[in-house]
Parts: sequence; structure tokens; C-alpha cells
Amino acid sequence: MSFLLVSPQLIAATTEQLAGIASSLTVANEGAVGPTTNVVSAAADEVSTAITAVFNAHARQYQVLSAEALSFHGQFLRNLNANANAYATAEAANVQQALLDAINAPVQTWTGRPLIGDGATGAPGQRGGDGGWLFGSGGAGGAGGANGVAGGAGGNAGLIGSGGVGGAGGAGAAGGAGGQGGWLYGNGGAGGAGGTAVTAGGAGGIGGNGGSAGLFGAGGAGGSGGFGAAGAAASDGGAAGAGGTGGAGGRLYGNGGVGGAGGDGGSGGMGIGPNFTGGYAGSGGVGGHGGASGLFGNGGAGGAGGQGGVGGAGNLVGGAGGTGAAGGHGGAGGWIGDGGAGGVGGRGGMGGTGDVGGASGAGGDGAYGGAAGLVLGNGGAGGAGGSGGGAFTPNDLVGKGGAGGAGAKGGAAGLIGNGGAGGGGGNGGIGGGNFGDAPGETGGNGGTGGAGGMGGFLSGDGGAGGAGGDGAAGGNSFNGPNGGIGGSGGAGAAGGGTGLIGNGGGGGAGGRGAQGGLSTNAVGGAGGDGGAGSNGGQGGALYGNGGSGGAGGTGGAGGTGFGGTGDDGVGKDGGNGGNAQLIGDGGNGGAGGGGGAVGGVGGRGGSLAGKAGANGPS
Repeated sequence: MSFLLVSPQLIAATTEQLAGIASSLTVANEGAVGPTTNVVSAAADEVSTAITAVFNAHARQYQVLSAEALSFHGQFLRNLNANANAYATAEAANVQQALLDAINAPVQTWTGRPLIGDGATGAPGQRGGDGGWLFGSGGAGGAGGANGVAGGAGGNAGLIGSGGVGGAGGAGAAGGAGGQGGWLYGNGGAGGAGGTAVTAGGAGGIGGNGGSAGLFGAGGAGGSGGFGAAGAAASDGGAAGAGGTGGAGGRLYGNGGVGGAGGDGGSGGMGIGPNFTGGYAGSGGVGGHGGASGLFGNGGAGGAGGQGGVGGAGNLVGGAGGTGAAGGHGGAGGWIGDGGAGGVGGRGGMGGTGDVGGASGAGGDGAYGGAAGLVLGNGGAGGAGGSGGGAFTPNDLVGKGGAGGAGAKGGAAGLIGNGGAGGGGGNGGIGGGNFGDAPGETGGNGGTGGAGGMGGFLSGDGGAGGAGGDGAAGGNSFNGPNGGIGGSGGAGAAGGGTGLIGNGGGGGAGGRGAQGGLSTNAVGGAGGDGGAGSNGGQGGALYGNGGSGGAGGTGGAGGTGFGGTGDDGVGKDGGNGGNAQLIGDGGNGGAGGGGGAVGGVGGRGGSLAGKAGANGPS
């Protein structure tokens, strides 16, 4: 084999020489323009004139060709210069890499990690390599693969760099944790996702936790939970994996990581044969908690809860739907920073169809909002409750509707800031219908709202209370005795109070009761009751208005039937307005929900100045 050696110095010297040739040719050509292109005819005869014209034409063609040659020459010089620079840059990089390798080699031997450089990606299911001591990000963890091995953790950074991402879990296995960010600066690595189960009825893997940051940087997000697998014939579905917790933000500055979402539960297996029952569905996975911040920064939001699976269909009895999972709590803010929002609850799964339909799963509860920073910041909003599982229509042959999940309380503020709003309650699921000799199924009740967070001790408004969820309609009955009872609305939650200066939060409204199901053979189902409205929060000790009361929920109408209409649901009272203390107006009372429900009482005005709130209408 022959070798070619290239010297950038020789190429540069050759380029200079060629440039000199070009300059000489340019001078010569310019000197020849006048004498060769302006030849005067020796005589006035035709022959002399023709000879002179030929000489002048040849001279002009020479100048054109010379210009093209010089242009080619210039392009050739530019290419030589570019190649010389490329060779010089490559040699410099080789020298730098060789120098870096010489420095890293003993450090790698002594400590197991380089001085400068990124960590290597982990083999399947193995941990990623750590980044350099001075500079470099951690390597990604290896994925678990289809053989059910957990994902590898991400490698850690050194002084400056980001943590490696955790590897995804294999089938039904946990995801790897994210690596830690640099001690001085760098974000934590995200956690790996939990693996989805593939074996019938298998559980999903949990998501990996996010890595924490050092002094400066954001925490890594938690990995999502894996889905549960569907059940085999007449067998239960698998539960889903929980989401991973978000990593902590930088100790000096940085936001906490977001919690991972929970996975969805697996559906129940179908019942085979005349007397078989469908399998129960798996529950959803809990959402991961949001990461906390350090001195300056916001807390991470909590992950959403996973949905429950659908119950298996059965010839005799349908399987129950899976329960929706709770969301993850929001992370706390730093000394200055907002709390993270709480995760919402997952939806309940629909029950399986059958001669007797399976009950639908309840919705998951929302999660608390994170507390605000000690000095300044707003509390995180509470997560809303998940909706209960239920039928698509009141005619579907499933069981009773699932109840909505409860909303969660909003986070409290510190010295200065507003309290977080409470989460709303989830709506109930629709009750299933019945074509046999049984009544229609009951609709699910709405979930209660979450209370508003407390406002700042020095200044800030209280958070609004969450509204109650609405009830769901009762199922229809076509040959049975009665239509299904409508679900009741959930109660609203109280508004948050506050400290010295600020307004109280408004109370949450009650949820609406739902209509009862119809009956073609008997009396329609009764309507659901409304939920009670809640009280407004108290105003500040020195100055501030009281919060308004929440309206009461209306009752649902009774269902129509061949034998008569069902009873209407009862409306509920409105909440009272919050009181002012020293200076400020009282909050107005909430309206009553009708049907004889009473409006709330207006709050008291301030003892020094302020007027009372108006009573709510009945």
C-alpha cells in the first residue's frame, strides 16, 4: 500500500508562488492591450485594412482567453487555500484530541471516568458512564429491551454537565433513574419510562425518578409508568406502573422536575362460555410527585394519574372497570418561587358488558398543589379529580357509573403571594341501561372540590375553592321496574383565607345533580341531589374583602316512565360569604340551587370600615 503525505505549509507556499505568476500575467496582459488591439493600417488599400482587422481581432480574442485563464487560476488558488486550511484545522484537532487523550488516560485509569468528556451510553439494561470530572454529561442508560430487564440509570455529570437519561424499562420492568446534574451547573437527567407489560394480566413497570441538579439547573422529569396488559380469557387485567418522581432543582437556582404520568390499567379478559364472568380491569398508575426547588425556582408539577382499564365482557356478568389513579403532588417552591400544580386524577374505567353489567371504576383523586416559596411566590393549584367511568349512553349494558374523584387543596403561599386554587371534583360516570328485569343502573356521584390555599402572611389573596363535580345520568330500563337513579353533585370547597392584607378566596360551587333514567315499564328513576356550595374565605386582618360564597348545585330532574315520573333531586344551599376583619367588604352569599334551597348569608363588613355582603338568592 502506498501512502500520501500532505504538508499544509508546502501547499500554502505553492499558493503564494502561483499567486505571483497570476500577478505577472496580469501586468503583461494589460501592457499588451494597447499595442495589439489598436494596430494602425499601413496603407489605405483593402488588403492592408483586412490584415489590420485580423490582427486586432486576434488580439481581442487573446484578451478574452486571458481573462478566462486568470479566472480559472483564481478559482484554483482559492481551492488550494481552502484545502490548506482544512488540513491545518484537522492537524490541530488531532493534536488537541491527542493531548486530551493523554490527559484523560491516567485519570480514567485511576478514577474510572475522564477529566473532560461525555460518559458512554450503557449497554442494554446497564448504567450509563459518568461524565468528565471537569466537564461532560453523563451517558444515557441502556434500555431494558424485550426480555423484561429494568432500564439502566443515566450516568452522573461532573462539575459542569447534564445527567444522563435513564433507560426505558423492558416489558413490565422499571425505567432507569436519571443521572445527577453537574455539581456547579447542569440539569438532572430524565427518568426512563416504565415498560408496558406484554404477558397477559402483567403489571406495567414504574417510571424512573428524575435526576437532581447541583447548584444551578433544573431537575429531571420523572419517567412515565408502563401500561398494564390485558387479561387472558375471564382473567383480570394488569395494574399500571406509577410515574417517577421529578428531580430536585438546583440548590441555588433551578426548577424542580415534573413528575411522570402514571400508566393506564389493562382491560379485563372476556368471559368465555354461558356462565362465565368477564375479568376485572387493572387500576391506573399513580402519578409521580413533582420535584422541589432550592433557594430560587418553582416546584415541579405533579404527574397525572393513569386511567383504569375497561372491564371484560361476560355472557353472565361483566367485569368491573379499573379505578383511576391519584395524581402526584406538586413540588414545593424555593425561598422565591411558585409551588408546582398538583396532578389530575385518572379517569375510571368502564365496566364490562353482560347480562349484569360490571360496575365502572371510580375516578382518581387530584393531588395537592405545592407550597410556595417562603418569601415570595404563589401556591400551586390543586389537581382536579378524575371522572368516574361509565357507559357511553344510558342504554349501554354496563353496571353503575363510577364516582368522580375528589379535587385537591391548593398550595399555601409564604410571606407574599396568592394561595393556589383548589381542584375541581371529577364528574360521575353514566349508569348503564338494562333490557332485562332489573332496574337501570345508578349514575355516579360527582367528587368534592378541593379547598383553596392560604394567601401570604403579609400580602396575598386566598385561593378559590374548587367546584364540586356533576353527577351523571342514571341508566334506562326497558323491561325492568325503574329507571336508574341520577348521580348527586359533589360539594364545593371553601375558599382560602389570607394573612394581613388580601382578599379571601371564593367558595366553590356545588355540582349539579343528574337526571334519572327512563323506564318503559315502570317509574322513571329519581334525579340526583345537587351539591352544597361552600363558604368564601376570610379577608385580611388589616385590609381585604371576604370571598364570595359558592352557589348551591341544582337537583336533577326525575326520569320519565310508563308508570310515572321519578322524583326530582333536591337543590342545595349556597355558601356563606367570607367576613372582612378590620377594613373591607364582606363577600356575597352564594345562590341556592332551587327547589327550596336557601342562598348563603353575606359576610360581615370590616369593623373599622366596610359594608356587609349581600345574601344569595334562594
